[in-house]
Amino acid sequence: MLSFFKDYKYFAIGFFLLSAVIISIFYSILSVEKPLPIYNPANVETTLVDSTIQHVKKYHKIADFSLTNQNGRTITQDDYKDKIYVADFFFTTCRTICPIMTDHMYEIQKTIADDDDVMLLSHSVTPVIDSVSQLKKYAKIKGVNDKKWNLVTGDKKQIYELARKSYLAVKSVGNGDQYDMIHTENFMLIDKKRQIRGFYDGTSPEAIDALLLDIKKLKKEYQD
Repeated sequence: MLSFFKDYKYFAIGFFLLSAVIISIFYSILSVEKPLPIYNPANVETTLVDSTIQHVKKYHKIADFSLTNQNGRTITQDDYKDKIYVADFFFTTCRTICPIMTDHMYEIQKTIADDDDVMLLSHSVTPVIDSVSQLKKYAKIKGVNDKKWNLVTGDKKQIYELARKSYLAVKSVGNGDQYDMIHTENFMLIDKKRQIRGFYDGTSPEAIDALLLDIKKLKKEYQD
C-alpha cells in the first residue's frame, strides 16, 4: 500500500511538472503580441475612400508625392524612406480641431525627438492660403522641429488625391469644388513599407497615448 502511494506521489509530481510546462508554452503562445493591422481601402469607412479604389483589399500603399515644406524645400516620399511616420491633414487658419491636433502632434514630436526611425508629416488642405511663409510662421508658433516634422503645401489636386486615394483621411463632401475636401481629425500611422497601420483621433489624448504605444509595437516588428 505504501509503495502504491509512493509511486502515485512521483506520478503526481511528474504530472504537475508536465502540466506547468504545457501551461507555460500555451501562455507564451497566447501572450505573443499581435502585429498591427494593415489597412486597405476595402476595410476603411467608404466616405473616406475615393470610389475608384473602394474595392482594393490588399497591397495599398501611400503614393509618390512632391510637396513643399515650411522652409521652401521640396519634400518627397524619399524623405520618408525607411521611416515610420505619422501623417495628418490640417490648415493654419482653422479654429476648431486643427489647433488641438497640432498641439498633439507637437507632443508626439517631443516623444520621438531622439528617435531617428520616426517622423511627422502634416498636409495643408488649403494650399492657396498656406503658402511657404504662412507655414513657416505657423511652424515657429507651434514649435515645429524641421528635422522631424514637415508641414507641406502644394498642388491642391495632388493633396486631395493623397488624402482620398492614399491616406484615406478626408471626406469628399464639400462646397462643390472637385478638389474641395473636409479633413477629419485622424492621424495615420504609416510603416516603412508605406502602408497604413492605424487611424487615431488627433483630438483625443487617449488616442495619442494609443498611437505612441503602437509606434513602439511597429518598431518592434522591425527589430524581431
